[in-house]
Amino acid sequence: MTSELPNIDPELLDIPTPDKLTQPAAAHKPRILLLYGSNRARSYSRLLTEEAARLLEQFGAEARIFNPASLPLPDDAPEDHLKVQELRELVLWSEGMVWCSPERHGAMTGVFKAQIDWIPLSMGAVRPSQGKTLALMQVSGGSQSFNALNQMRVLGRWMRMFTIPNQSSVAKAFLEFDEAGRMKPSAYYDRVVDVMEELVKFTLLLRGQTDYLVDRYSERKESAEQLSKRVNQAAI
Repeated sequence: MTSELPNIDPELLDIPTPDKLTQPAAAHKPRILLLYGSNRARSYSRLLTEEAARLLEQFGAEARIFNPASLPLPDDAPEDHLKVQELRELVLWSEGMVWCSPERHGAMTGVFKAQIDWIPLSMGAVRPSQGKTLALMQVSGGSQSFNALNQMRVLGRWMRMFTIPNQSSVAKAFLEFDEAGRMKPSAYYDRVVDVMEELVKFTLLLRGQTDYLVDRYSERKESAEQLSKRVNQAAI
């Protein structure tokens, strides 16, 4: 068959088979990191994120929320800044994430984007976000919109994450939470329940499999070429 594909190195081609997806189930709870995109005292993205965390714990996950207050803008502080280190450690700890941003001027907020920009695509031999599951939510002050969600979905792909199909967009968010900051019963609330349930299911299915699922022919080929150059160099 590979004779019909002369540009392929058959020794580096991995034919997917079901047995390669069978890995021992992890014993710990699914680890979910939640990020939100506003530092306001009454932040609706934070309130929605807190509601999502409660649901995740009900579904059997361990949920941790990162507070973006005092996180510097990218390039305005060294990488060893305490808030940057806290964020990166949580990303490495997590097996899945929830991203929640307000929509501001038709886009995700700078507060939210700064958090993503502090997460490197690679830390040595580790890609912190690659292979993790991702659920997306947004809040709007006006009518329902999906602009921030669409942006975050593109961003999740760029970060090499498995973004689940379902998502949540809460319109007129100021009407959806009571004085105590709890989300009121509504179709919006039911959708948040759906999204968190789906995220836990996908995380359970994919964790432990990600090393295989994100393994790529092009990267195996590049690694093989680099190894060959090192082994066959004329002088050491």
